[in-house]
Amino acid sequence: MPSTIRTTRLPGGDDVPVLGQGTWGMGEKPIRRADEVAALRLGLDLGMSLIDTAEMYGDGGAEEVVGEAVSGRRDEVFIVSKVLPTHASRLGVVTACDHSLRRLQTDRIDLYLLHWRLGTPLAETVAGFEALQAAGKIRHWGVSNFDTADMVELAGISDGRNVQTDQVLYNLLRRGVEYDLLPWCRERALPVMAYSPVEQGVLAGDGRLTKIAERYGVSRSRIALAWVLRQDGVIAIPKASRPDHVRDNSAAHDLRLIPADMQELDRHFRPPTSKQPLEMI
Repeated sequence: MPSTIRTTRLPGGDDVPVLGQGTWGMGEKPIRRADEVAALRLGLDLGMSLIDTAEMYGDGGAEEVVGEAVSGRRDEVFIVSKVLPTHASRLGVVTACDHSLRRLQTDRIDLYLLHWRLGTPLAETVAGFEALQAAGKIRHWGVSNFDTADMVELAGISDGRNVQTDQVLYNLLRRGVEYDLLPWCRERALPVMAYSPVEQGVLAGDGRLTKIAERYGVSRSRIALAWVLRQDGVIAIPKASRPDHVRDNSAAHDLRLIPADMQELDRHFRPPTSKQPLEMI
């Protein structure tokens, strides 16, 4: 039986799990493919039914891994993928989406994101997304690596308010979004998707988490992930390729940090006191 993972609601009405699975780094080496597919399937068994990927990851290889992992289980899964900004023209997003659909072996992407901004006008990209949605190739669209000013600009263009999420770098080491972006999104009931919630494994070795982890009898990475999951409206998408890592991520969902430990984490990892540039990796 899959574990019960709480959900958050997208503006479009879909309820999605707050703990999903990332695929950054997957699909790059054929020798790892079977393990990557097995890890994603285990995550699905544990209730982590949101899988995030992108055409950039492994030059499409990660999408192929996802396609294999969800074979026979497509209706259980909420697939998120991303289009490169170099493909963000009105026609470019349609072509890129078609390529992603083939790699994913599916007829629709549940949530399609602009990976980051570059030179294409937002109105043109949104028009492409809206066309894909009208054609049934995507169910929802959103953005990634957008700062508050970008979100304000997006909200001001035609159909811009149809955005469903902003996927950003957010973890104990990268708290700048707490100053203005998270509050802005929260006021509009717009979930934020946190990528690299354990800083690509860096926090798993951070000694500042050792005492708290020992008190709970868990890994440091579980503490870091539970911290991201502590608040409503935040979706975490950690990547894992080993069964033990997948299970550890799953267990973070049920870990509740007491106020004293949250205060200790604030002392070690200071929240922002002023506006900071949006960080990306």
